[in-house]
Amino acid sequence: MSRDPWLQRWLPLVRERAGVLPVLELGCGRGDDTATLVGAGHRVIAIDLSTISITAARVRAPAADYYCQDIRAQFPPHVAGLGVVVASLSLHYFAWAETIALVERIRDVLRPGGVLLCRLNSTNDHHHGASGHPPIEENFYSVNGRPKRFFNRQSVQELFATGWHVLSTEEMVIHKYPPHPKAVWEMILERNA
Repeated sequence: MSRDPWLQRWLPLVRERAGVLPVLELGCGRGDDTATLVGAGHRVIAIDLSTISITAARVRAPAADYYCQDIRAQFPPHVAGLGVVVASLSLHYFAWAETIALVERIRDVLRPGGVLLCRLNSTNDHHHGASGHPPIEENFYSVNGRPKRFFNRQSVQELFATGWHVLSTEEMVIHKYPPHPKAVWEMILERNA
């Protein structure tokens, strides 16, 4: 069992909205969510920048289709008209304009009524970089040499203000990276027609 089984409670929604279409996973990492989705019977198109992570994910969920690339790059050509996109802790590495553009591209690959399940770093995530690091821009820091964005309620609302209907928004603490808890926003959003 994963230490971070967040996706389990959303599997009925994923099943309903994905239907027979694949689920697009942005930033699959080592395959935790990929394995959950494949285990629930879904076809998964998983993207991650790290070859090491993709290799580990392939071991955990060999049935998924993997693409090693930046999630800001053009999505694979057959990714369109989907019912579900999952982006857990993968939308926080970019300048604000790039983040907005990425969310627009995610919306564009979803059919109307399709859903985005995502988690974003909270500005309350002090154990994992939300304070004590050199600022790049507001709530965007250089954390150990890597850019990392943190979101408050206002920035979450602004990010999904156009073209989305919010089904669920919750700020919570998770235990994905022991020993320190992590504060995140968990968002379930539906693409408007």
